[in-house]
Amino acid sequence: MLDLATLLERPTRERLGSRLVQLILGLFLYGASSALLVLGGLGLEPWNVFHQGLSRHTGIAIGTWAILASAGVLLLWIPLRQRPGIGTIANAILVGAVMDLVLWLVAAPHGLAARTTCMVAGVLLNGIATGAYIGAGLGPGPRDGLMLGISRRTGISIRVARWSVEAAVLVVGWLLGGTVGLGTLLYALSIGPLAHFFVPFFDRSTETS
Repeated sequence: MLDLATLLERPTRERLGSRLVQLILGLFLYGASSALLVLGGLGLEPWNVFHQGLSRHTGIAIGTWAILASAGVLLLWIPLRQRPGIGTIANAILVGAVMDLVLWLVAAPHGLAARTTCMVAGVLLNGIATGAYIGAGLGPGPRDGLMLGISRRTGISIRVARWSVEAAVLVVGWLLGGTVGLGTLLYALSIGPLAHFFVPFFDRSTETS
């Protein structure tokens, strides 16, 4: 099985058209899954806790903050000597845009059962979406590339780099008023195993042109 770093940075030679379709569908699903967690109101993934906290202080939509934060993270790639791919730019724009669109179109549910359904569906679909966009092999997302760059420059593992960065943004987001709760815990416990299954499932590295 290929490791995550290899999958994220694999050259983009095989069947570009079909991989682009997989990338775009994965990113749309990622944005929709993140919106489901917001609609559930039971806790968000770390970066969106941060984005929501900023949104509550500024009035700027959470998805728009996701786009702005992606641009800021990409600036951090420069000293880390990370190179963006097609998927990097698409990720920076589409995920936040889809979040805002879904949250504009769909009203938040009432009742614990409906909110719990949104939470569970959001986490599951997020795992599927992660596998789809990483498996397309067209470049890491801004935050994924940040973890890889930190790992390479410092020598720490990707897992430790991810934990450190996400713990920091989670705390800052919580202090800003972002929602931390059961959904946050479920995401933390589930996203690793889900990605471990779905990234190889959607991997395109064995395809030929």
